[in-house]
Amino acid sequence: MTKKIISIGSTAPNFTLKDQNGTIVRLSDFLGKKVILYFYVRDDTPGCTRQACEFRDDIDSLRKRNIIVLGVSPNSVDSHKRFVEKYNLTFSLLADEDAKLAKKYGVWAKKNMYGRTFYGIIRSTFVIDEEGRIMKEYRRVKVDGHLGRVLKEL
Repeated sequence: MTKKIISIGSTAPNFTLKDQNGTIVRLSDFLGKKVILYFYVRDDTPGCTRQACEFRDDIDSLRKRNIIVLGVSPNSVDSHKRFVEKYNLTFSLLADEDAKLAKKYGVWAKKNMYGRTFYGIIRSTFVIDEEGRIMKEYRRVKVDGHLGRVLKEL
């Protein structure tokens, strides 16, 4: 398993990734706003779809609180574009195809499923404050009700 390399109060690792439209997105673009950076396994799977739709359904209240939502997975820009269009998602999904960002955040790990071993994302969420520091972290997230728990703590 990838060791934890960040902690509450530490500076969030910056990044430069493309979103579903091929637009370059940097964490530093959002200084002055809170950012919910969530890592998910794969586009258009049941759990990941429920999670994305939960963010979509609450996006207006998040924006009123000056909170930006960014989803990250190892899927391609094209895959993200199809996912966004299919579910009318209203926030950016970032393509971390080489898992460099997932590794920086300590959410890329060896997994076992049905006797097969592989590396993949450990579903996790990070809340980054207006100055770019880790404010909250949630690892091994269970999808249902997760956003509500996060918002309660903010």
